[in-house]
Amino acid sequence: MTAADARIRLYEASDDKLVKFSIGKASMEGLAVANRNAFFHPLTLSVWMAMACIMIQYLNWWPKPEYGFIGYLPPLPAFGCWGAVILYLIDWFNRPDFEDASLDLLRRPDVADIANYYRRSPSSGFFILEYSGNFVGLIAIDASKDSQSQDTLMDKGKVSSSLKSKHAMPQGTSYVATIRHFYIDEPYRKAGIQEDLLAHAIQHAFKADNAVKEIKAPTTSLILYAQKCIRDAGFTLDKPIGKFGIYGWKFDLLVLRRAQWEKQDTVS
Repeated sequence: MTAADARIRLYEASDDKLVKFSIGKASMEGLAVANRNAFFHPLTLSVWMAMACIMIQYLNWWPKPEYGFIGYLPPLPAFGCWGAVILYLIDWFNRPDFEDASLDLLRRPDVADIANYYRRSPSSGFFILEYSGNFVGLIAIDASKDSQSQDTLMDKGKVSSSLKSKHAMPQGTSYVATIRHFYIDEPYRKAGIQEDLLAHAIQHAFKADNAVKEIKAPTTSLILYAQKCIRDAGFTLDKPIGKFGIYGWKFDLLVLRRAQWEKQDTVS
């Protein structure tokens, strides 16, 4: 990508639908990876083989070489049948965690009123990455007084008692900034453009207000391109957040402190 083709700009009102769609898509992306990883997990493959063999034994579907090539086909329906059942069960177990996380993100105050929320601190910003006029990705960094809040505007369809109007939300900068959203469209990830977008957001947060002492970012190995990018930027483990899915895929909170960033910036 050339500098003339790619640009990073601030969020505009016309981006609203695309941004909210991308936030939800980014959250649900982990579900497909979790399902795939769970299916090819050694335990899952063992269960699949065992159940298929039990079915083959019960129905006497073992291969019959005397019939030539066709004689080796009878066991296949058993493997196909149990493969479909296991795939369904894996998605059934995994999906609720990811759907709840996606809804939680979309119900937060920063998504409800993006423009006003990210104007509350000079170190906050919601940035859109474009290439030749096309949407490529986004990153949102929150340095407001609510930067570590996980409150949502709604809880199971009911308006939360913690709902705040944009006039009641406190202005100012917290010592901790949080990367709330980070997403790059899949075709552009191999180019490493996410590194430039992340670097832009980090530089903006630290340089706009000296009050920001550290930046935190939630990550998971299920979204490998984002996790690798964040770790390569100098973030280190702050604490585990929790586990998702049937095999307990880990979600961690990483942190980049100002002193470390300044050291890296000086070296580069």
